[in-house]
Amino acid sequence: MKKTSSEAILEEELQTFNWRDVDVYPTFKTCSTSSNQESKKVCFQNTLTEAIYKNLTSQKIVVTQDIQDTILVHFQISETGELHLMDAKIDSITLVEIPNIEDLLYESLDFLPEIYPAIKRGQQVKTQFTLPIQIQVD
Repeated sequence: MKKTSSEAILEEELQTFNWRDVDVYPTFKTCSTSSNQESKKVCFQNTLTEAIYKNLTSQKIVVTQDIQDTILVHFQISETGELHLMDAKIDSITLVEIPNIEDLLYESLDFLPEIYPAIKRGQQVKTQFTLPIQIQVD
């Protein structure tokens, strides 16, 4: 069995989602002081990726073989600002080695600040996006 250090578990980046389809991007309450749309978008991306990274790296994950996988996590933000994990495409080997990976992803969302939903034509609207999470465990 190989044990990983928490620092080596994942690298992640937010894939572009349908930012162009809305007038005002979804944002976390903590990002509302940002001065413009682009800085709010960057703040939103960083806040979400840091929450997932922090939760996954705090776990003691033990594997019997090296894992190198990109998990595609599909999220939806409702009109009321609720973030839902809709789906996660996870390689079968990763699921065998880290059977609780989906639970760990869900747990990451428990500590996020309040979300303000996206706005289009003055109305709060639902948005969806995909977050690719690269997992490397050896």
